[in-house]
Amino acid sequence: MAEERSSSYICAEDISVGYHNLPLIQKINLHVNRGEILTLIGPNGAGKSTILKSLIGQLKLVKGAVWLDGTSMGTMKEKEIALRMSVMMTGRVKTERMTCEEVVSMGRYPYTGKMGILTEKDWQIVRESLELVQGLELAEKDFEAVSDGQRQRVLLARAICQEPQVIVLDEPTAFLDIRHKLELLYLLKNMVREKKVAVLMSLHELDLAQKISDHIICVKGDNSIGRFGTPEEIFSGDYIKELFQIEKGTYLTDYGSVELEAVKGEPKVFVIGGNGTGIPVYRQLQKEGIPFAAGILWENDREYPVAEALASVVIREKAFESVSDATFETAVKVLKNCEKVICCMENFGTYQEPCRQLWKIAKDLGKI
Repeated sequence: MAEERSSSYICAEDISVGYHNLPLIQKINLHVNRGEILTLIGPNGAGKSTILKSLIGQLKLVKGAVWLDGTSMGTMKEKEIALRMSVMMTGRVKTERMTCEEVVSMGRYPYTGKMGILTEKDWQIVRESLELVQGLELAEKDFEAVSDGQRQRVLLARAICQEPQVIVLDEPTAFLDIRHKLELLYLLKNMVREKKVAVLMSLHELDLAQKISDHIICVKGDNSIGRFGTPEEIFSGDYIKELFQIEKGTYLTDYGSVELEAVKGEPKVFVIGGNGTGIPVYRQLQKEGIPFAAGILWENDREYPVAEALASVVIREKAFESVSDATFETAVKVLKNCEKVICCMENFGTYQEPCRQLWKIAKDLGKI
C-alpha cells in the first residue's frame, strides 16, 4: 500500500466506515490515480454514500487512514484539502436568495483571503465553469427556482470552479435527463483526459459506469466490498445479477441494458430474426405475455443475448458454423408446434438459407 499511496492521488488503506464508531463496511482499500475515474456501484443502501462521506472527512473513519497526494488527510487543514479536492454530494444545498452564479462562486473561497473577496480573475473562472456545464443562461437566476437538473449542473460548475486535482461526486447524474447525463460525463472525461484530474464517484446507472470508468468498486448489499477491477472484469458473466440479487429479468453486460423476465411456457409464436431485426418483436411479445421461440440464431449474432433473455426457446448454432441438420430439424419441430410465425427478415444471406427454408415451411403451413 505504501507504493500505491505514493503513486495515487487519493488512497484509502484498510479503512472501516460507519456511524457512531460502529463499523458498517470494513477492510476497504482503494486508490485513484491522476487521469482516472473510479466508480462505486451497488444496491441502494449498500453504503456507497457512507464510503464517500468518510473519504472526504464528512464522517469520521472508524478505522484506517485516507491519503491525499501522499499526505494523510487527518493531518491536513480544511483549506489545504479544499485546494486539492472538490466535492459534490447528494442532498439539498441550503442557500439564502443566492443566484446560480453566486453558488458557483463559492468554489473560489479556498483561494480568497479572510474577507472572501473575489477578484476579476475569480469571476472569470466562475463564468468559464458555468459555460463548461452549459449553464451561463442560469447565472442570474435564483438557485432555489431552477429545476433539479439545472441545480446539478450548477453544483458541478461549483466543483469545477474550485480547480481541484480530485473531484468526489455522489450520484452526479441524479435528476438529469439523458442529454445532460451524457454531457456531464463527457465533461468529466475531458477533465480527466486533459487536466489529469482524479475522479471518485458513485453511480446508479450501470451502463454509464461501465462505459466511463477506469476502475469500479462493487459495494454489496450485505455491507461489504465485492469486486474491485476494470469494467471488463466487473461486467462479466452473471456477477452483476449476483451483486444486485436480480431475480426478475437480467442485465446484459454486452449491451449495458436490462431486459425483463422471459414469459414462461410452451412457445406460441416462432420468430425468424437475425442481425437485430427480431429484438423489437421479442420485446413486444414479452410485453404481451406471449411465450415465443427464436431461431435460427448464431451465438455471435447481435440479437442473440436478447433472445436468450426473453425467449422461452432459442434454436442456436455455434458462431461462424453452418447450420447442422440436427439444429434445422429442431427448428422445424418447434415451428410446427407454434400457432404463428413472425419473419423479421426481408432478405436472407447465404448462411441464412436454413432460415429462408423455415420461412417457406411456415408460409406453406399458413402460419406467417
